Amino acid sequence: MISRNSNVSRSPEATVIKLGGSLAESGRLRSAVQLVAGARVPVVVVPGGGSFAEAVRIAQANLGFSDAAAHRLAILAMHQTAHMLAALEPRLVPVETLAGMSCELTHGRIPVWLPWKLSARDTTIPANWSVTSDGLAARLAERLGSVPVVLVKSCAVPRDATLLRLARSGTIDPTFVTIVERAGLNWRVLGAGDEGELAGLVRSRARPSPRQARRRSAPPRAIARRR
Repeated sequence: MISRNSNVSRSPEATVIKLGGSLAESGRLRSAVQLVAGARVPVVVVPGGGSFAEAVRIAQANLGFSDAAAHRLAILAMHQTAHMLAALEPRLVPVETLAGMSCELTHGRIPVWLPWKLSARDTTIPANWSVTSDGLAARLAERLGSVPVVLVKSCAVPRDATLLRLARSGTIDPTFVTIVERAGLNWRVLGAGDEGELAGLVRSRARPSPRQARRRSAPPRAIARRR
């Protein structure tokens, strides 16, 4: 098990916010990015893979390459989304390292994580489709000192949903559950209609409410489609 203090950044405590790649298809991406770009508190953005990751799935189905290769390609798909987000809002800056995040936060900018450098050889992350950008967002929150993590999804999310229920429905990936539990992360999953809550999170120092999972792990079949 990874220590809570392993690879911890010394930057101001931030909230990790994952913007799902499928937000672009739902028409909600630009408004979500605008909300986050107006943050008055430190936040770090984790990009989803969206249509770029879906292209990896299609290529794997057509060509039959390994899950490990697909995992690496899907991480790079998140880089494409990261650069897209940064092109939408000048305050968002792509960064690779914890030190880079700390620097950007210190200067009032919003880091958008390029995960390849920190994730490609991270043995705590499964190299297959059981992890998406959800799990990587939780892993980054753990690396930053077990800071809060918020997932912004394109679908509707029941306000009282447990981690297990969200994993079973495919709304979140199983790795997110594992990391949230082991690191004791405060978490929130926001969906369509939760823009007001997202705005409140980025404009005040209120943390996402802590949630408790009802069991230690999620079913392996519960795999979110989007990174």
